Amino acid sequence: MKKTAIVVVSILLLIIVSLAIYWNLPIDVTRRADIQYGNSLIRNIEIYKKAYHQLPENNDWETLQKLGFKKENLGAQPDYRKNGNGSYELIYLDEFDGPFLIWNSNEKKWSIDFPKIQK
Repeated sequence: MKKTAIVVVSILLLIIVSLAIYWNLPIDVTRRADIQYGNSLIRNIEIYKKAYHQLPENNDWETLQKLGFKKENLGAQPDYRKNGNGSYELIYLDEFDGPFLIWNSNEKKWSIDFPKIQK
């Protein structure tokens, strides 16, 4: 009985420690696949911007799909938003309330934040 209690407590402690370590890892590690895919989209958007001297429109699905965006039921994942100032964001809308994984063209880095460009 005593051995069973020690094993159960040890397993629970190991799970708690593992979760704490995972939550404290940098986003480069925990969201690596999303960031790699997002970086390929950023390269394609920048190539488009140099070629056409403007950003693709938010709802131009034909162009966005050519750039590598995958259309899903509620839009693209990641979500693409541009404003009139030549800035854009890629936003992974994984949760309802956020914060979200975001790349902002002004900051040029991935972060966990709320969108700065509204639709």
